[in-house]
Amino acid sequence: MSWLDRDRTIAPPGFNRWLIPPAALAVHLCIGQAYATSVYKTALVAHFEASLVQIGVIFSIAIVMLGLSAAIMGTWVDTNGPRKAMFVAALFWSGGFLIGSLGIFTNQLWLVYVGYGFIGGIGLGIGYISPVSTLIKWFPDRPGLATGMAIMGFGGGALIASPLSTALLALYDPNSGTANWVASGDSVGKLFLTLAVVYLAYMMFGAFTIKVPAADWVPAGFDPSKVRAKALVTNNHVSAKNAIRTRQFWLLWVVLFCNVTAGIGILEQAAPMIQDFFRQNDGNSLVSATVAGGFVGLLSLGNMGGRFAWSATSDKTGRKNIYMMYLGVGTVLYLLLALFGSSTTVLYVLLAFIIISFYGGGFSTAPAYLRDLFGTFQVGAIHGRLLTAWSAAGIAGPLIVNSFLDAQGAPGELTAAAYQPALLTMVGLLVVGFVANLFVRPVHTDFHEPEKPLAGAKVKKAHA
Repeated sequence: MSWLDRDRTIAPPGFNRWLIPPAALAVHLCIGQAYATSVYKTALVAHFEASLVQIGVIFSIAIVMLGLSAAIMGTWVDTNGPRKAMFVAALFWSGGFLIGSLGIFTNQLWLVYVGYGFIGGIGLGIGYISPVSTLIKWFPDRPGLATGMAIMGFGGGALIASPLSTALLALYDPNSGTANWVASGDSVGKLFLTLAVVYLAYMMFGAFTIKVPAADWVPAGFDPSKVRAKALVTNNHVSAKNAIRTRQFWLLWVVLFCNVTAGIGILEQAAPMIQDFFRQNDGNSLVSATVAGGFVGLLSLGNMGGRFAWSATSDKTGRKNIYMMYLGVGTVLYLLLALFGSSTTVLYVLLAFIIISFYGGGFSTAPAYLRDLFGTFQVGAIHGRLLTAWSAAGIAGPLIVNSFLDAQGAPGELTAAAYQPALLTMVGLLVVGFVANLFVRPVHTDFHEPEKPLAGAKVKKAHA
């Protein structure tokens, strides 16, 4: 399978770098479906007669495997190139849906854990990091814009998957349209089969259209000295092995963990949450299941837009300053959501939209932050290791929210008050992340490579 090798993907002279973002989006829009799991979460609770925590574990396993596979496979992705990585990611992601559907049809929840969670999660991790370092190399003049383009598709995946899933569930379930309709397990299984086929096709398109720049390529008119003159932006390079020995890496780990935990617990519960916030005394919600599904799509738009807009803005403001906004302003917004979010749907949607845009921006700005601090040598591998913070947050966020909610009552009976303890916990996490970001400083020269290394060059060990 030599046609997947990195040297088969080197772009010819004169290649237009703006053809690369669509290839990255083809993969990230597919794996971004992970953010639409709340659309059928209540259906799986009913089908398996399980708790919110038990169903939330599916999502948590997927996010854990995303971080672990990105960390373990990061150097492999950098070495073998994006085409092979995207190809492998497509097989794992689609295979996860197939096995997950088998678990639903046979009423075996553990198969959904293995399929969508474990196997699909590996596809998530490899697919997530595969285009990032490539786009940074194509856009050295605008690394924030590059990482925003690379990652915004993941945030926008639910914008497509949420209404598509809602429509397909209604199509596959003959009982759709009835009062307080909850999709059947059979319709969710058929949805998984459909998504497996569609996503495999689109991800393969991305894999076979991606290109990497030649080793000596630079964009026309690019002056590296202008980039290097900015605060916290290094002219040197740090290997992935040495990066994890620095204080800066672990400070960023804490920053990402806090920002992601605060957002991911809400996203995983998004559709039921808006219904619960506006539940009436008779038990019915002012927000229907269809509208809730549309709300998930709207949050996806905020997630996607934040990944692009805020990351691109960080090229002007600096990464540290933009994270101060994510975490500082985010703290205030979470307080408002907890205390006043149930007053009007307009206020609730506005607060949630901005919060999730910060959540998305935190993801897309992270690779550029890493590039500033550690250089471009093994930024993809360093990024993969940083995503273990996402793995931890994938457990912590849903566990915090679902544990509080399970203690408050059963799905369909919860109100806005049931969410306050979880939201106030997220406020505390954002404060911790804000403080960690304040301590980020340039990396000490002991960890720098003596000169810009080439691919495959021997890595110098840093002094402790």
